[in-house]
Amino acid sequence: MAPSVLADVSTPAESSVPAVSWAPIIAGAFAASTLTLILMLVGSGLGLTLISPWSGESASATTFAVSSAIWLVIVQWLSSGLGGYLTGRLRTKWVGLHTDETFFRDTAHGFLAWALATMLVVFVLGSATSAAVGTGVKAVSSVASGAALGASAGATSGPEVGDSNGMPSYFVDTLFRPTDPARLTAPGAEGDGAAAAQASRILVASAAAGEMSPEDKTYLAQLVAARTGLSEADATTRVDTVLARIEEAKVAAQKAADAARKAAATFALVGALSLIIGAFIASAAAALGGRQRDDESSWPPNKKRS
Repeated sequence: MAPSVLADVSTPAESSVPAVSWAPIIAGAFAASTLTLILMLVGSGLGLTLISPWSGESASATTFAVSSAIWLVIVQWLSSGLGGYLTGRLRTKWVGLHTDETFFRDTAHGFLAWALATMLVVFVLGSATSAAVGTGVKAVSSVASGAALGASAGATSGPEVGDSNGMPSYFVDTLFRPTDPARLTAPGAEGDGAAAAQASRILVASAAAGEMSPEDKTYLAQLVAARTGLSEADATTRVDTVLARIEEAKVAAQKAADAARKAAATFALVGALSLIIGAFIASAAAALGGRQRDDESSWPPNKKRS
């Protein structure tokens, strides 16, 4: 009779309780997102104190950018710390787990709370933040262009603000300023309008091409001389002066656009860095909260029997 071999196979029991406790995660995420909204409103108020419509009284762009970056880190630090800590303190005590596993679960719960809070903030403020950033970039470009143009900035407040040819129209007005004030009331206003329209088209075409052809420049000088009473040499000098101012305005607009691009890139990088810091703080705070929760659950300590 063949001996029977009995194999004692023991299988570890799998816990039916899931390792992720969503209730404390959701609670911590809501707390973190709410504090984020509050701090962002506070930051907006502080930021407005740095801006003034009066020339020379606003903070520099560097100061504003550095302050915004520091505030982003502070917002992530405080909100992520609060959300992670609440997540760790509110979860139920895990029984029969190794200390390392408890630490890992707490940090994972803190990270999940931070991720959920970030998604909530993005969902609530995503469109508003995009609109605000876009408006800020346009404002920076407009202010920089206006400062470069100087007195020509006042022309944008006229009836041609919405006209795509508003700025060329200003330079056209410069071209056709008569040397004799009596010409302002002289007949031929309709002819002046036609000449201005032609000059506008010449300037627009030259701006698109990047330079003005000699034929267009000669014709424009002749047109200016015919409508203003200047000699052809003086008209050519006026055309060269206006073209130089147009080029300066173009360079100023390009510098403003480049500054806005750099500011947007810096904001994106600092925002990403603040999010990474927030994730770390939330995980560490959750581990701290979980440890304190486990320590508090054993209170009061058992007294030794005499």
